[in-house]
Amino acid sequence: MLQGGSWFFSMAILIIPTCLANDLWQCICDGPGCTQDTCRGRKCFVTIENADGFTKQTKGCFSEHLMEQCKSTVQGTATTKCCDADMCNGNLTIHQAEPDPPAKKQLQLILIPLLVILLLLLLVTVYFCRARWHHRKRLLTRLHELGDTDMLKASIVGDSTLGDLLDDYCTTGSGSGLPFLVQRTVARQITLVECVGFIASDMTSRNSSTQLWLITHYHESGSLYEYLQRTTVDPEGCLWLALSIICGLVHLHVEIFGTQGKPAIAHRDLKSRNILVKKNKQCCIADLGLAVMHSQTSDYLDIGNNPRVGTKRYMAPEVLDETIRTDSFESYKQTDVWAFGLVLWEIARRTVINGMVEEYKPPFFDVVPSDPSFEDMKKVVCTDQQRPRIPNNWHSDTIVSALAKIMKECWYQSPSARLTALRIKKTLHKLNSPVNNFKEEC
Repeated sequence: MLQGGSWFFSMAILIIPTCLANDLWQCICDGPGCTQDTCRGRKCFVTIENADGFTKQTKGCFSEHLMEQCKSTVQGTATTKCCDADMCNGNLTIHQAEPDPPAKKQLQLILIPLLVILLLLLLVTVYFCRARWHHRKRLLTRLHELGDTDMLKASIVGDSTLGDLLDDYCTTGSGSGLPFLVQRTVARQITLVECVGFIASDMTSRNSSTQLWLITHYHESGSLYEYLQRTTVDPEGCLWLALSIICGLVHLHVEIFGTQGKPAIAHRDLKSRNILVKKNKQCCIADLGLAVMHSQTSDYLDIGNNPRVGTKRYMAPEVLDETIRTDSFESYKQTDVWAFGLVLWEIARRTVINGMVEEYKPPFFDVVPSDPSFEDMKKVVCTDQQRPRIPNNWHSDTIVSALAKIMKECWYQSPSARLTALRIKKTLHKLNSPVNNFKEEC
């Protein structure tokens, strides 16, 4: 019995240490604290650390007191993974996401707010476009519902229908761009108050629309704008056209006293479309719809509510940036001189010099769109202070070279520095040319 009991006791002693030893695993160890190739611990681990663009792998074992580090999570730049088996960290792998490079992170920080801003702008644009579309739809519906009598009543009591339509649809000011419906609407709201010139007027109906007619002298060459597109001139013909225009402008600008007199007039919309070419190739100024009058006796000046009127392409700098002296009649005469310089440039461009001539182009054709906005013209004329280009070959002809000098003196940024219409007329008369016989008719 004693021997049997001793055998049992000795077996128990051998078994217990073996079980305690199995709680510690033998692991591969290659870290800084390793003294041998292996170590024993409660857990085997593998750690991957990213630092300064390099990846470092460490293997070892954890004791009981370091068990909280044995997690398959990212802590800063290190990732740790553990296992329970002898030498299990030899083949243990960690799938770690590549960290974003600094440049990529910076790009993300820039792009995300930018995309949010673009999205907001898109939403705002869509909102305003829909609002504008609904506004126009309401206006058109209202026009269809109103009859002739109602429309006339609306204009009498000051309804804003006409003004709204013109604000929505007007472009260059020539009237040619208005939709057919709007032209009908305008005609229905016009009443002839007083005949101030021309030959006659009439009202007719065509295709269910009302048309108001103004009958004037017929000039078969049409406007100067149309004439220059199909016709070239020689230097003498260029001077003839220029002199006839400036004579008309002087006549407008000067007040004539007496029973057959007239007040001084500033045109405010001088351009090649508003100048007619007669059969004898003289020009006459037309379309005084935006003109203002001034008399020294009454010193009265009526310009309406908006001083920034006319055709944007021909507007002077002080009109575009709204620095014009609205209480001074001289200011409006100076804007006419600016526009005359541009018309003179249009004529000179179609003048044959040494067998060379350029195709017709409107002023500033190379720097603004075909229908420029106020901001387009303001940037070119006021901010950049650009002017139409003067070709070098213009200086090879005495007449055209003199006209180029006049143009530049019409385009001074300061209105007071520009030539007067009367000074331009006198300068053109002094040119040594057969056209000088025209002065008796001017």
